[in-house]
Amino acid sequence: MKDKIFSVLQRVGRSFMLPIAILPVAGLLLGVGSSFTNATTISTYGLGEFLGDGTILHALLVIMSKAGSAIFDNLPIIFAVGVAIGMAKAEKEVAALSSMIAFFVMHVSINAVLVLTGKVLANGTVAPGVLEGTIASVCGIPTLQMGVFGGIIVGLGVASLHNRYHKIVLPDALSFFGGSRFVPIISTIVYLFVGIVMYFIWPVVQNGIFALGGLVTGTGYIGTLIFGIVKRALIPFGLHHVFYLPFWQTAVGGSMVVDGSLIQGGQNIFFAQLASPNVTHFNADATRYFSGEFIFMIFGLPGAALAMYRCAKPEKKRIAGGLLLSAALTCMLTGITEPIEFSFLFVAPMLFYVQVILAGAAYMIAHMLNIAVGLTFSGGLLDLFIFGILQGNDKTSWLYIIPVGILYFFLYYFIFTFLIKKFNLKTPGREDEDEETKLYTKADVNAQKASGTNVERGDDALSSAIVQGLGGKKNITSVDCCATRLRCSVETSTLVNEKLLKQTGAVGVISKGQGVQIIYGPKVTVIKANLEDYLENAPDELAGPLEIAVIKNEVSELGAAAKQTGLTAAMEKHILCSPFTGLIKPITEAPDEAFASKMMGDGYFVTPSDGDVFAPADGEVMFVFETKHAIGLQSSDGTDYLLHVGVDTVNLGGKGFEVFVENNQKIKKGDKLMHFDVDYIRENATSDACLVIFTGLQEGQEIHLQKTGSVQALNEIAWY
Repeated sequence: MKDKIFSVLQRVGRSFMLPIAILPVAGLLLGVGSSFTNATTISTYGLGEFLGDGTILHALLVIMSKAGSAIFDNLPIIFAVGVAIGMAKAEKEVAALSSMIAFFVMHVSINAVLVLTGKVLANGTVAPGVLEGTIASVCGIPTLQMGVFGGIIVGLGVASLHNRYHKIVLPDALSFFGGSRFVPIISTIVYLFVGIVMYFIWPVVQNGIFALGGLVTGTGYIGTLIFGIVKRALIPFGLHHVFYLPFWQTAVGGSMVVDGSLIQGGQNIFFAQLASPNVTHFNADATRYFSGEFIFMIFGLPGAALAMYRCAKPEKKRIAGGLLLSAALTCMLTGITEPIEFSFLFVAPMLFYVQVILAGAAYMIAHMLNIAVGLTFSGGLLDLFIFGILQGNDKTSWLYIIPVGILYFFLYYFIFTFLIKKFNLKTPGREDEDEETKLYTKADVNAQKASGTNVERGDDALSSAIVQGLGGKKNITSVDCCATRLRCSVETSTLVNEKLLKQTGAVGVISKGQGVQIIYGPKVTVIKANLEDYLENAPDELAGPLEIAVIKNEVSELGAAAKQTGLTAAMEKHILCSPFTGLIKPITEAPDEAFASKMMGDGYFVTPSDGDVFAPADGEVMFVFETKHAIGLQSSDGTDYLLHVGVDTVNLGGKGFEVFVENNQKIKKGDKLMHFDVDYIRENATSDACLVIFTGLQEGQEIHLQKTGSVQALNEIAWY
């Protein structure tokens, strides 16, 4: 149940990322537009000739400001559509349309009840005596003030309806309205009643929200400290979006009247004040939920990066320095902290505990110093410039960030240095094995491809490796991403290969139940787009990079199916014939550690004297790898096995191989399956060893060779 809840919350959190992603551009438009149309700013910098009333630039900046405001004013419907898209598993465009329809239906239903009860008058105005702030205009509809919560309720509900009914089959007479066409219909009906119900229950919920907001704001600086600690502590689980969003966008984060309008949520209050010409200093109680981020993102974590670099082993300093410098610059410029945080999170959790406490304290310190710098997404230099420096110290008190930030730089540096040396923590450059602690780069992925560790399928080797690390195309149920992590849901969590996923360039991998998060950093959106394109045309069977673990999963799955149908006779003696001609040896002597250790299963190998491969028994071809170097077979008695020609021959891309069978083809003992060029294999592959691997053996079963040395194809050579 715990893993299931985590998986659901992860999906909810990632669904928030689509509407949140529009906030930076909205904030940029509003920030620049409001700043350079402000009479005080124009007068202070003597810009009246260029930006004064009547100039073209002034008109353009006014338009920019209004465009930014339009996005913040309509966040509820943006969240309704965005959350529905994020939570829908298929045909997302239908979910988007349905959520927009449901949003309007819900609020019109609420409005109708408000009118019927006399709380909203016929002319659309609020009746006297109604508590101020409880009714607001949403897309021109006088309705209950639900804010972003209203959009989230619609988005989640419609997505649930969509996922349940988008494939519904109706009777023939109504078949036109079946499938995806049924989703907007059922959404309309459901949300008509949801609107009526909301009239009665939302005031209670609203009172609870105000009470929760009052509890947070009422605890003053301690409340800010707790908020900061919890938010940073949730970073490894990817649930921080679910936590902070209510504080940024709803009454949980406080309420304030700005220019006659009741504004709810810390971020909304800041941007409302930003657009107002009457504000002398932004409200620090509203910005307490993000102003502190500038302190540890621009100053603190780069200090940690320097400490890790200085503590690196001399022979690894150059590599560690390059990686840490890149991560530090990303953190400073954009406020994206994962590249640094995940460099020590998994290998030195102690350092992450320190980071959580120091970061939480930064929120509190900023609140105490009345620092009121807003942001759109994260606390990097760009947001500091637009929403702090550009607005002036009188409005933001941004200058306090510098001395506190310098103090934080040295705090992080000295604390991290002490702990790393005291406890010999394996931070970048100090690891015993690079694989577990190294920050991978694109160069590493390219190097792996060149060395044969990663093998292309089509034109996208990286996506191929990710798919296989997640257990194959059939195992992946959804793909999405936030700012730094690829967020996927899988059908069977045991098929996830974290080691392989890390070799794709991931900083870290978090697997909880059916939810898997792969941390790549800011480039993740491109990785996600490529992965989705790849999945559209990728074959269901697995092949390609690090195929050892992958083949084991696929073939053992076939073996499980065979056992379910009663084809596997565990106690019966099975006589095995050789598909190859050559010298036979036990699998433990195979020239590849993965095969020799029986990672995939027991078997044997033959050093071939010719290139002909024959079916050793009656059965069926389960799959032929695209690169033709391997064939998965199932004998008529249910035995699953793999014929694998050569080591690292997958890199040859099919050259030197000719295959005479295809998937699902029935075969007879002695049928010619394949021919390969022995000389070409020996010249271009790691080894010419031809392996026979039995992937579905039950516990206690093992291969017994009854013949060694020279064998001919179809000779009886072993049993199990």
